[in-house]
Amino acid sequence: MSSDSDGGSIPAGSEPPFPPPQPSEAADPAYPLESQAPPSSEEPAPEEKKPGSFLKELPILILIAFGLALLIKTFLIQAFYIPSESMVPTLNVGDRVLVNKVIYKIRQPRRGEVIVFVGERFQGERSFWQRFRDALTSGFGGKQGSERDFIKRVIGLPGEIVEGVGGRVVITPPDGGSSFALDEPYLAAPGMTQSFTPITVPKDSYFVMGDNRGNSADSRGALGSIEKSEIVGRAFVRVWPIGRFHRLTRPDYAESAALVVPILLWTRRRRREAA
Repeated sequence: MSSDSDGGSIPAGSEPPFPPPQPSEAADPAYPLESQAPPSSEEPAPEEKKPGSFLKELPILILIAFGLALLIKTFLIQAFYIPSESMVPTLNVGDRVLVNKVIYKIRQPRRGEVIVFVGERFQGERSFWQRFRDALTSGFGGKQGSERDFIKRVIGLPGEIVEGVGGRVVITPPDGGSSFALDEPYLAAPGMTQSFTPITVPKDSYFVMGDNRGNSADSRGALGSIEKSEIVGRAFVRVWPIGRFHRLTRPDYAESAALVVPILLWTRRRRREAA
């Protein structure tokens, strides 16, 4: 029989009297159950752009911007340069205007509006590259060889009779209504329109004149009335020079519509007597 006086010996092969401590079932809520370890505070480093990547994208961005600008100027709004004095004082040489190219696809032109139209077209065959070049230059308001654009003001509407009498423009409606004179506030001085014989405006066409009546090639001469299909659009704002920035508004002719011109009757009577 062995002695157990030391009180601390445990027979070999026997289990300890107390089980080893186990992890607490109540996990710290600050850490996940799986690892019971604090998450890493380090975030993944963002990917760095390789040197020169912007330079590779730049040509694509330029092409996109170029294409958008060309679409806008070809179909929506286009800038035009004023090369002559025919619209003085409204537009001077060197002014630039913006032209709305959509509005006349929605409605008809109105009296008093300033319009841009094709006055002369290139006659003859053109190569593909000539047509492509003209499309680009036209889209950006540049000079092109295939056509020449004019800018004038709409004075007579389809079917009306237009004539110059006593320094003023006289309109006779197509329905046989009373003739009336136009009160034109955009002219440099009243009564500056030279006399010209009556002209009947054809169907789907418009009688146009420059505001500088003494120095304007317009519907009074070889240019004739302008077909609607030749109209590019309406000039609605003068944008250059900056100091001359101004909207091109349509005057109100309502007050002058009832003004019958006595001199018109006198002139027609003299014509009948001379005949």
